[in-house]
Amino acid sequence: MEKEFVFGHQNPDTDAIGTAIAYSYLQNKLGFNTEAVALGEPNDETQYALDKLGFKAPRVIEKAAPEVKAVMLVDHNEPQQSVSDIADVKVTHVVDHHRIMNFNTSDPLFYRAEAVGCTSTVVWKLFNEQGVEIPENIAGIMASAIISDTLLLKSPTTTDDDKKALEALAKIAGIDVQSYGLAMLKAGTNIAAKSEDELIDLDAKSFDLNGKTARIAQVNVVDLEEAVVRKEAFIKAMQDSSAKNGYDMFMLLITNILDSDSVAFIIGDEDAQSKFEKAFGEKLQDNEMKLSGVVSRKKQVVPPLTEAFN
Repeated sequence: MEKEFVFGHQNPDTDAIGTAIAYSYLQNKLGFNTEAVALGEPNDETQYALDKLGFKAPRVIEKAAPEVKAVMLVDHNEPQQSVSDIADVKVTHVVDHHRIMNFNTSDPLFYRAEAVGCTSTVVWKLFNEQGVEIPENIAGIMASAIISDTLLLKSPTTTDDDKKALEALAKIAGIDVQSYGLAMLKAGTNIAAKSEDELIDLDAKSFDLNGKTARIAQVNVVDLEEAVVRKEAFIKAMQDSSAKNGYDMFMLLITNILDSDSVAFIIGDEDAQSKFEKAFGEKLQDNEMKLSGVVSRKKQVVPPLTEAFN
C-alpha cells in the first residue's frame, strides 16, 4: 500500500500536531501506510508536550505531491489552511472539528467532523470504535491536544465528550491534568523572546469571509499588559503582513489563559472595521477592542465575523 501523509493545518498547534501523530498511529494499526508530518515547526507549548512524552517533532513538509499521491487531513479542511499543493493530491480522510468551507473532492472519502472542543476527542472515539488500544504516549499527546484547545476545559467550546476523553486519556497516560496542563499552557505564553512578526504568525489562520480574506491570529499570555504595551509594533507587523499577502482584514486576539479575557487588535479598511464592530457589538478604539470572556477563535470569533460579512 502506498504511503499517505497525515497532517494538520499551517502554523500547527498542539491539536494539529498531536492529532496527526495519533491518527497516523491508528490508521497504521488499521492497515494503512501513513506518516505524520507537519506544515510548520511546533510552538513552545507543543514542544513542551512532545518533550515530556518522548516524541520527536514530525518532519515539516512544504509540499505533499512530490512524495505521496494521497493525504489525510486532521484539524482542518479549508484549502487555504492546508499544504500549498493540496489540489495536486487526493484527500482520502478528514477528521475535524471546524466549519466546512471551500472543501470538495472528486472522489468519495472518509469524513468525520464533530462540534467538540478538540479533534483529538474525535480520534479518541475512533480508537474506541475500532477497538484499538491507545498506548501511553499516544494518550498523552491526545490529552495535551484537548488541554490546549479547551484551555484546560475552560473554553466555551468544551463539551461533555471532551471531558470524558480527557479523563480517559489522562488515566492511560498517567498524567495529572491540572498540574501538567497548566505547565504546558504556560510554556506557550513566553512572548518576551519573540518578535511581533513571529507572534502574529505563530497561531494564525486565514478565512474566506464572503470573498474577503481575513487573517486571524491568536497569542496566549498570562499577563495581558505584557502584550498590550507592544501594540504599535503589533499593528505595524500586521500592516506589513497584510500588504505582503493581500489580507483584507487582520485580527490579533491576545488571550489571558488565566482569566479567559482577550484584547483584539484590528487592521483593515473602513468596511472591514465596521463589520468587525457589527460582529461584536462594540466600537473599536484606536484599532483595539476588549473582548471579555472571548477565548475561542473557532466558536466566538469566526462565526460572528462570518455573519457580519455575509
